[in-house]
Amino acid sequence: MTDWLNTLKACSKKIRKEVLPLFGSADAAIGFGRGAGGDIMKKIDLAADKALITTLQDLDASCTLISEESGVKKIGSQPADFYVTTDPVDGTTNAVRGIPFIATSIAVSKAPYLKDVEAALVSDLIHDITYTAKRGYGAFKNEKRVQASSTPTLEKAVIGIDLTTVEKKEYITPLTMVLEKTKHLRHLGANALELCYVADGTTDAFIDLRGKLRVTDIAAAYLILREAGGIMVTLEGKELNAPLAPTQRVSFIAAANTLLYETIKKLLRPH
Repeated sequence: MTDWLNTLKACSKKIRKEVLPLFGSADAAIGFGRGAGGDIMKKIDLAADKALITTLQDLDASCTLISEESGVKKIGSQPADFYVTTDPVDGTTNAVRGIPFIATSIAVSKAPYLKDVEAALVSDLIHDITYTAKRGYGAFKNEKRVQASSTPTLEKAVIGIDLTTVEKKEYITPLTMVLEKTKHLRHLGANALELCYVADGTTDAFIDLRGKLRVTDIAAAYLILREAGGIMVTLEGKELNAPLAPTQRVSFIAAANTLLYETIKKLLRPH
């Protein structure tokens, strides 16, 4: 029986070893065609993906790998028993430019749906900080339990909003009232890690209305945030669930607590 959290930590350690020498280098940006998620796969992405696959194989883990880079790959003797969903490098643009905010994201489930994720890891590759969660057992940052904040209002909250590559006004209009009432706005460029910041109380909410973010980016952070007491739902307030596939995309509202979520939802509702 695979000890998945320790396996994910071993994968993260190997990925970090391969990624850091490429971070911010000219080689990191070399393209190798399009990955399974549709983006150009950079050398740094390829190195991380290879490190993950090699580590899983070396540890005799059996799973169906669902990777933003290499797609769906069967590993081990019983690949149908578990699904491992990953974005090996979340924040590739940051990694190529040398902006120190990148992560690896890995989630484990027994079925290929977001709601079924039962173990998760998001690792800040630059600062060697690792977030983990196991369903029903809480969320942890470097082995210390974390809890989402109790910040009740937008005026006091730090809110992340992803508007990257937004081309149409209809994606911005619903956010107008949220933008007007929020004093502290952030977007740092690695969404899995930004969601973990909501989980540990560093920030208070994260909103993505674009329908462009891949489920591979957030599968692990989804469980970590929920285990930390946070909320992550669809724009309509329903349970966030989606097939775990490299091309599957999602929109969501993530908040540290119910009061803050209800405030955001009320401001978005007219649109």
